[in-house]
Amino acid sequence: MSSIALFPCLCTPNAGIIDELSTRLDLQVYTDDNLINDTSNRFGNDEANLKKMMFGKTSVFNQFTLEKERTVSMFRTVLAEKLQEQDRYLFYGFHTLLIPPDVSEVLRVLVVDTRQSRIDCCQKEGLSIKEVKRKVRMHDVSAYSWSDFLSKKEAYDRSLYDLVLPVESRDHKELSDEILKLFYTTSILRTEKSQQGVRNLATKAAVKRVLLEKGHNLGVTADGNDIVITIHNAVFNLGSLEVELTKLAKTVPGVENVTLQKSKAYKDSIYRAQKFELPSKVLFVDDEKDFVQTVSQRLISRDVGTYGVFNGEEALELICEDTPEVMVLDLKMPGINGIEVLRRTKEIAPGVEIIILTGHGTVKDERECMELGAFAYLNKPVDIEELSATIKAANEKIRTDNIVT
Repeated sequence: MSSIALFPCLCTPNAGIIDELSTRLDLQVYTDDNLINDTSNRFGNDEANLKKMMFGKTSVFNQFTLEKERTVSMFRTVLAEKLQEQDRYLFYGFHTLLIPPDVSEVLRVLVVDTRQSRIDCCQKEGLSIKEVKRKVRMHDVSAYSWSDFLSKKEAYDRSLYDLVLPVESRDHKELSDEILKLFYTTSILRTEKSQQGVRNLATKAAVKRVLLEKGHNLGVTADGNDIVITIHNAVFNLGSLEVELTKLAKTVPGVENVTLQKSKAYKDSIYRAQKFELPSKVLFVDDEKDFVQTVSQRLISRDVGTYGVFNGEEALELICEDTPEVMVLDLKMPGINGIEVLRRTKEIAPGVEIIILTGHGTVKDERECMELGAFAYLNKPVDIEELSATIKAANEKIRTDNIVT
C-alpha cells in the first residue's frame, strides 16, 4: 500500500499538511514517538535513551560504544516491519530518512522555507524573536546531526527526497495538493520490486545488528539473499575476518551469500573490532595536551575507549551532556582545579568513577580526594599498565554496582 514520508522542517505548515493528507488519503500517522515506543517494546531499550540517540548529538564516546549504530539498526528493523504491513501510513519525523529510495511505494517529501520565513511563522504562536530563533536553531542542529550520521548529507539536501516543496507563502491545502499530484502517479505504488527493497532493509538491519553486537562497525548492503560487507581499514588477516563475518551474517534467516569488499576510502590504519566488555567511556582531563594525547592513544591500543579534554570547565560541560563511566583527572590545572572537578562531578553524576592522576599531589590532597569519593589516586609518571588495570577495575566496579542495583 502506498504511503508518504514527510521530514519535519520546524515552523512550516506541516501540522496542517499532516491533517489534510491523512484525512483525504485515509493514512495512519506514524511519528518518531511511535517508532521509539515500538522499538522499546520490541528490544527492551529505554525510551529516553532511544530519543537521545535520535535527537541528540552523537556522543564523543560513540566510536567506542557504537551505541548510535546499534540503535539505528533497531529502528530500521521496526520500520521495515511497519512497511510490510497492509496499512497505509503517513510517516512523519526524523525516522523518514531511514526509508531507502528503492522502497518506491513511499513518497519521500520535504516542505521547507527560508529561515526568516520560518521565524516569522513561529512568532505568530506568541513566542519572542529570541525564543523562536533558538527553537529553529536547535531543531536544525538536531536534524543536521541526524542526517549527517546517516548519510553524510545535510537534512534539507534535495537528494534525500522525491519531492521538495518550498512554502513560498502557500497554505497547507495548496502544499497538500502539490504532494497529491505526485502521489497519484503510477510510480508511487506497492510493487514486488518495492517490497524487495523493504525486505532488503530488514535484512541489512538484522545483519548490521549481529555484526555490531560483536563489535564490528562495517558497511552492509543487502540484495535478496546476498550480503556485501564493506571494510574501511586494513586487516592483518583478511581471510580469518571473512570467515568470522560470513558466519555471523549467515545467522540471519535468508542470508545465503556473503561478500567482503574494500571501500573506496580504504585506509591503511588497522581495523579492529570493538570489545564492549572493556571500558569504552573514559574521560581524560589534564591541561598537558601532549600527555593526554599520548596516553589516550596508548590506552586505545589496549581497547580502552578514551576521550581527552584539557581543563576542568570542559570536563564539567561534557559531563552534563555526555556522561562518562570513568574519569582520569589531573589535580593541578589552571581555572577549576582537579579537586573541585571531583567534588562537582560527584554532585552531578555520582556514578562516575574518578581516578586521580597527579605529579604534584600531597598526602593531604590524597586524603581529601578519597574522602570525596575518588576510586584511586595515582602519581605521575604513571605506568600505562597500572593505569589501564585501574581503569578496568573501576569499570568492573560500575558493572557490578549496576547488577546489584
